[in-house]
Amino acid sequence: MEFHVTGMTCGHCEAAIRTAILTHAPSATVTIDRDAGRVRVEGADDEAAVLAVIREEGYEATSDRSVK
Repeated sequence: MEFHVTGMTCGHCEAAIRTAILTHAPSATVTIDRDAGRVRVEGADDEAAVLAVIREEGYEATSDRSVK
């Protein structure tokens, strides 16, 4: 699953998002492209829950599926 995330401006932002996702889905693989505002998560089952944890960290996020 892939998300568009706004507000990521530094390595700390990336780490906060990665940690939040991995706390929810420890076996997931998280790839972040800060410049493009993209977060890709592989191995997590619940897209809505991943989206919620990103938002709980204070970032605006949308699922790529909801944008299409």
